[in-house]
Amino acid sequence: MKLIIQIPCFNEAETLEVTLNDLPKHIDGIDEIEYLIIDDGSHDNTAEVAKKWGVHYVVRFRRNKGLAKGFMAGLDACLKNGADIIVNTDADNQYCGADIETLVRPILDKKAHIVIGERPIDDTEHFTPLKKKLQHFGSWVVRKASKTTIPDAPSGFRAYSREAAMRINVINDYTYTLETIVQSGREKMAVMSVPIRTNPELRESRLFHSMWGYIKKSMLTIVRTYLMYRPLYFFFMLGSILALVGVGFFVRYFVFFCSGEGGGHLQSLILASTLLIVGFQTIVVGLLGDVISANRKILQDVQYHVRKMDYSRQECEDEKSSDLVKNESGLSE
Repeated sequence: MKLIIQIPCFNEAETLEVTLNDLPKHIDGIDEIEYLIIDDGSHDNTAEVAKKWGVHYVVRFRRNKGLAKGFMAGLDACLKNGADIIVNTDADNQYCGADIETLVRPILDKKAHIVIGERPIDDTEHFTPLKKKLQHFGSWVVRKASKTTIPDAPSGFRAYSREAAMRINVINDYTYTLETIVQSGREKMAVMSVPIRTNPELRESRLFHSMWGYIKKSMLTIVRTYLMYRPLYFFFMLGSILALVGVGFFVRYFVFFCSGEGGGHLQSLILASTLLIVGFQTIVVGLLGDVISANRKILQDVQYHVRKMDYSRQECEDEKSSDLVKNESGLSE
């Protein structure tokens, strides 16, 4: 059983070594632990710090592509290098490295595909009261959208089984945390949460440039992801509401018409007709979205099988290369 711990990094030369030193070197049930960083276009010597420390793999972008792209590049690299379990953590040492064993245990015990660390948000001193409320509210929205019970959706401290990692897709460029939970919940993956500890803050969060910006981007991510998986329900409900309001205005006009005052209330008839038409068109959009969603599921399944074949072939080639090196060294001796 091979575990690879991946760390997305952007200008983390000052904090990376602290994070790496905190990572576990041995976990019961894990035969091999390796480390991978994603250098997301850093301008400092993040990659050099990682190499000097002894990190096994370094994925480098020439320019900054964002947390979501870095996360997906890390998953791809981990899978290609034979990871059975992948743990994602932050480079600012926000999470306690010793809790990685707590994260991977449900996967080792075959109880979950994805495990997400639940931070003690209310007890975290460097979280402002507003940030705590936003964290709780965002997690509640994600729970409703994903039909999961995850109490700390923005947490980036999480573990994925190999099977789950091959099924993950991230479309937005902002963050992977919310979208992957909605996707996993809608795909009926076994997702669970475990309590974890946090360390004192080494630097300010880079996702929270402004509260309004964070709320806007997070809500857009949740809505967009939800629409990808349940477009018919969303547009059917919206269209039905519009149509019902239209019916209400039509009934209002009909009452005035029966009392002989219909001529002065043509606005109600026009508004009723408009709402009924818009409501019907909205439901049609939902039907089209449902067809697209079904096609997306087929494409995701195809992508999963392609990934499975690609990573299996990569592993076979690596094994052959390893055997060849052993044979050549044996001959030279």
